[in-house]
Amino acid sequence: MTPRLLMCGEGDKSGVVNEARVQDSQSSQCDALLGALQTNRALLLEQLQSDKSLEEAWALREEERTGAAAWFCSHAEEDVPWAFAQECFLLLLALARHLSAQVALFERSPPPPPTDWHTPEGAPPLPPDVLSVSQQQTLGATLQFTVFLGLCPYLVPGVGVALGRRSAFSPVLAGLAPRGGPPAERRLLTATRVLLRLSELPSLATLVFTRHLGDLMAALCQLGHRPQPAEGAKDLNLEERTACRQALKDILGKVYQPIVIKELLILQGGPKQVPSTAGSSGAPSRPAVVVTPAWLRRLCGQLLSERLMQPQGVQAVSRAILEGGTGGDSDWRKCDGVARILVACPQQCVSADSYYRQVCPQLLELLHFKDKLAARQFQRVATGAALTIVEEKPQFGQQYLLDPLLGPLRRCCATPADKASVEEWELNRCVEDVYKVWVVGNRPSGPVLKALELVLPVLFSLFCFTKQNVSHLRAPCQEILLWYLGHAEQAQALPVLRGLCGVGGGQAFQRASELHFTPGSEGGARHGVDEDEALYERVSGEQRRLECLVALLAELKDSDLPGDFFLELLQELTILLQVEQRLSGRAEAGCRRLALLQAVAALCEGLPHAALLRKTTQVVEFVGSLLQRACVGLDQASGSSAEHPVESQTLSMAMGLVATLLSEPQLGADGYTCMSHLLPPLEDVSRKHPEALIRGLADDLRAIIATRGAYRPGGGPGAFDATQGPRNATFRPPAASTPHPNPSAPTPPPRPLPPGPRGPLAEPPPRAFSDWLQEACDPEVPTRAVALRRLTRMVGEKHPEAVQAQEKVLLLFLENLEHDDSFVYLSAIQGLAVLADVFPGRILERLTAEFKQSSLPDQEHALETRLKVGEVLMRASELAPHLGRPLMGVFLQGVRDGDPTVRASCLSNLGELSHRLDYALGPLAQELSSCLSALIKTEKEAEVRRAAVHVITLLLRGLSDKTTQ
Repeated sequence: MTPRLLMCGEGDKSGVVNEARVQDSQSSQCDALLGALQTNRALLLEQLQSDKSLEEAWALREEERTGAAAWFCSHAEEDVPWAFAQECFLLLLALARHLSAQVALFERSPPPPPTDWHTPEGAPPLPPDVLSVSQQQTLGATLQFTVFLGLCPYLVPGVGVALGRRSAFSPVLAGLAPRGGPPAERRLLTATRVLLRLSELPSLATLVFTRHLGDLMAALCQLGHRPQPAEGAKDLNLEERTACRQALKDILGKVYQPIVIKELLILQGGPKQVPSTAGSSGAPSRPAVVVTPAWLRRLCGQLLSERLMQPQGVQAVSRAILEGGTGGDSDWRKCDGVARILVACPQQCVSADSYYRQVCPQLLELLHFKDKLAARQFQRVATGAALTIVEEKPQFGQQYLLDPLLGPLRRCCATPADKASVEEWELNRCVEDVYKVWVVGNRPSGPVLKALELVLPVLFSLFCFTKQNVSHLRAPCQEILLWYLGHAEQAQALPVLRGLCGVGGGQAFQRASELHFTPGSEGGARHGVDEDEALYERVSGEQRRLECLVALLAELKDSDLPGDFFLELLQELTILLQVEQRLSGRAEAGCRRLALLQAVAALCEGLPHAALLRKTTQVVEFVGSLLQRACVGLDQASGSSAEHPVESQTLSMAMGLVATLLSEPQLGADGYTCMSHLLPPLEDVSRKHPEALIRGLADDLRAIIATRGAYRPGGGPGAFDATQGPRNATFRPPAASTPHPNPSAPTPPPRPLPPGPRGPLAEPPPRAFSDWLQEACDPEVPTRAVALRRLTRMVGEKHPEAVQAQEKVLLLFLENLEHDDSFVYLSAIQGLAVLADVFPGRILERLTAEFKQSSLPDQEHALETRLKVGEVLMRASELAPHLGRPLMGVFLQGVRDGDPTVRASCLSNLGELSHRLDYALGPLAQELSSCLSALIKTEKEAEVRRAAVHVITLLLRGLSDKTTQ
């Protein structure tokens, strides 16, 4: 033999020796334990018989022994463990009988006389079944002997937790194998009945269920559900098996369900059997893990399914698995595991429909827990399970999850606000649940996005409402909308954006845009209607929705969606021309075109260049379509640009976009190559446009593109670097009265580039103050509006020339208030508000005088101007809150005006000012109260009375408990 084999042989020999030593040690320990059990049993019986103080205990023990003749074996001395277990059984039954009798006597005894409850003697007596700590410890040790010696040895392998897995003395306990006597099933039934008898008393049941519930359930499962042999003698009869089944059912019904579920999961079993192996050092082998019998696995699965299908079953399953966690990564994996369990329909269910009908509402309830740690865990379980059901079981997800979850939002559109309303708590819970499932769950699959898309119009209307008020719903609504826009595909998101801005989307978006919400008492919102608020919404709602949409798009970081949407609107303008050519009437198309232009203007004004021009290639393509549209219009139109303002603005927008692209510093060779597609339409404009200035502009742009920036208007070839672009170019459109030039006349010299469309797409370059004053009087609307906004900025920045010419600027703004175009007079309103903020003394005096009396001969025009001045004053109070109190007096005087429209407007302004002043009105409170009371009693115009009621509502809501003061 080789040395290596000799070494292996020596090692094997030493291992065998060590194993023999371990076995000898275990055998000696087992003999010692048997001797101790036998000695202690004899001492117990001797003391019970001889000690006079234990006569009652001995009598009770004998009574129980007499009644236990069916199972008590008086000749079991040879089977020491069972004999010791029998004595434990008798003592426990005697204790249960004694405590039951004492409790019955205590309940029949009259209550003690009333005493002073504040003294120790006055404390009410305790029930006799209340055990002290030392008594509970003694009883717990007795129960442990009962289970380890009388129950666990008779469980079949794989049923329950083996002794070897819960005690270091498992080899010693395993040596106490049953020796003869009755069948194992009968002994197991005896021990089980003793534990069941103890569980009938509440004080003893607590100890049994908290320490040995799993052992008792394992015994009842084996006794009541283990398959019996088909032939031969059976250990238990049918009546006994039925009683065990009923006992198991009773225990499962009355014990705390998470504990029951946890024990059932343990009983259901672990991994397959692992063979025991001895270590190389001769250490004792690990006990094998025995696989759970198939019948027990099926039984536990059925019982777990029954627990899950009960009311609050989902919560019980979640608590059973997650309780005791700390919120770490392992707990999150457990949450995902629970979610997968809940999604799978058990085989024992009658139908999948009945299962999901029972489980889905419980999933939604998991979203509403208040405990911080439990709420996070349950929320992860609920969102994971709900999203999986929606994705994998769409028919059940829609009916049992999405319909109840999104129901309040859908009812807002389905039911008119004046007939029914959605309460504040419903909207609050709905928005919070949607935020948890969609945003926190964050699984942007197709079905999930589609489900959210159906309620986006309502969510957007609610978001627009929260932007006007202080509401805790604003943040979740914004996050939900941004989540959708950030994860939806472009083809899915663009139609939604079109519907939200009012240029498409169908009836759902139209109904949602007409929704009305009112503030809730808890800082939320409720679906309802306030007639005064509804009137205000009809007037200003469209513009506010555009502003809110632009604010949402501005929050999208590193996204192409804002630019894609902007380009989509531009393409719509081109498509609309083709529709107009087929329509006999142009009114409908004109309204649609104006809505598109309004949306484009809002995007240009509210979003920076970087958000709108992320895809230069697409921008160039759409600019080409705009230029082609202009060329088609040139073939059909006749007359000056003043006779076709929309076509003129469209062409101005297209050239402004080209100028903006050419001014980009990063424009390189690829950009010029892409823009070469604009050369044909620019050539058509330069040849066909009736105005020489526009033809010259088109020539200039075409020359810059063709020479790749080497040519610059106003200088020779190569006068500027191609990377700089026409950044310093300026433009001033011709007056409306400019005669039409002859198309065959020679093209004038190249002119500077136009500023482009409204908004930041074409920021005006630095100019002299006098030039802006002159252009503020230009008949062209875009030029005048840009100049007014530039003057507003210079006033806000306290430009020296603007400070010196404040009177001239004031007159200029007041004159532009009378302009018919909203872009002009809104710019003038903003300018006057800023002017009043910077120079409050002189300007505010002039504005209040202008508001009190207008010198215009046209009364209708004068009324409109006064209302615009009122809007200026309101904006001034928003910029400078200290102006609020002086303006209160102005509007109180306006309430006495002869025109009902002015009176209603002043009342509305008074309500808004009171809100901005946080209802700290001081001495004006009494005057305002008297004015409102008089108006309600004496005013003949219903519109004015409604306005007064609206102000009173705002005051009552704002003053709250200070109203009576």
